[in-house]
Amino acid sequence: MAQQVETFEFPAGLEWVNTSQVPQMDQLRGRVTLLYFWTYDCTHCLNLLADLAWLENRHHDGLCMIGVHTPRYAAQRNGAAVLKAVNRHQLRHPVASDPGFVLWQRLGVQAWPSVVLLDTQARPVSIFTGEGRRQELDRRITDLLDAAIANDTRVYDSWPAVGRPEPRLPLAFPSRVIATESHLYISDTAHHRVLETTLDGTVQRQFGAGNAGYWDGRLADCGLSSPQGLALGKDCLYIADTGNHAIRRVRLLAGDVDTVAGTGRVGRERPQLHPEPTSVSLCAPVDVVAHNEHLYFTLAGQHQVWDLDLTRRTLDVLAGSGRFGVDDGAGNYASFAQPAGIAALGSALIVADAGGGAIRAIRLADRQVTTVVGKGPWEFGDAAGNRDSVRLQHPLGVAVDPRGLVFVADSYNSKLKAINLKSGETRSFNLPYRFDEPEGVSVSHGALWVANTNAHEIVRVDLSNGSCQRIAVGE
Repeated sequence: MAQQVETFEFPAGLEWVNTSQVPQMDQLRGRVTLLYFWTYDCTHCLNLLADLAWLENRHHDGLCMIGVHTPRYAAQRNGAAVLKAVNRHQLRHPVASDPGFVLWQRLGVQAWPSVVLLDTQARPVSIFTGEGRRQELDRRITDLLDAAIANDTRVYDSWPAVGRPEPRLPLAFPSRVIATESHLYISDTAHHRVLETTLDGTVQRQFGAGNAGYWDGRLADCGLSSPQGLALGKDCLYIADTGNHAIRRVRLLAGDVDTVAGTGRVGRERPQLHPEPTSVSLCAPVDVVAHNEHLYFTLAGQHQVWDLDLTRRTLDVLAGSGRFGVDDGAGNYASFAQPAGIAALGSALIVADAGGGAIRAIRLADRQVTTVVGKGPWEFGDAAGNRDSVRLQHPLGVAVDPRGLVFVADSYNSKLKAINLKSGETRSFNLPYRFDEPEGVSVSHGALWVANTNAHEIVRVDLSNGSCQRIAVGE
């Protein structure tokens, strides 16, 4: 049960990021109100959004949905950053930013994500913690609406959509970029597609229909959902199809797209229990790297790194116990915290452990996991220098240089950093360019190619002189 509140009202200090009309109590009465508490860095919160969209559609004539963003990171206290997340996930109901956790405390919320239901008299009656509770929520909402019908208090008008949308641009929240000798491959994440372009941004091919979906096909006649990580291996492009919880493959010569791991549905299954990689349900694959006939990928929702043997077509956990943490050790004795970016360097993998504010290394010979920089989930910040003093804020992307340099998209600091893998010495790039939550980096042609995610663009940074050039993708 939700904490008892005599008269529910929205606190005056909330910032409504996508509407100027604060929901009023007289508008809520007659409808069931679903308040969800989330933070946009949290994979479990993002998984909840899919269930909420289903409920919003099913109960369109009696449900009022309202989001309350309560931040984990300092960067998320800015309402403009929350609005970016709202638009990226195409939320069309009112969302408030509550950096002081005022409503969270008033209603007795204790964890992300949580859902509080108000009955048709706008009284808190139930609280649900965690994701994956669609059916329970559906039954409770149905019961509350049926009770309102019996009392003749139900309102059937749909709750109106709201929004302060992003400008219409060729890219929408691109999260990853790979640069080759002649091409760029770009995850155009909120357009649910991957683009193949020339180095100057001329679009040559599109993979994915442009609307969220899950089906195999050729070129634009296939379905992707919020694709993120990309990897090239032989004549194939591999995609971390995050919204579909799957790993997809593009055969570049023909443009055919199929699935190599995952079922298209969220799950947290053990790979050993299934003979085929495509029968194993995954949770939020974020990035991929191809290396020596293996495809390694991060699973943010399972806090692990997995190994797909491309020759044997077998799937296994490479490292990570599944617990949220930043513990070093071998294989399953180590822990990760929402691992995101991944890159290969020699006989090791480098991982941007986003939730841990850390950069980790996995030695492939014995699966030993060590921490290069970072102190753990709650010691984030913005500091360069020697290994012990380095602080990051939700790093999402990594790229490596053969000399042992690791380039990091320090996403919530909106910065790029470089780390000496051996010494841990870290420096920030001082560039004449504004980055806004960059997520992806790639090294090629003496340059760092950056997916400047919240600015909807790809930027080329010349590593010799620091000059920055925006790539005119699709323009």
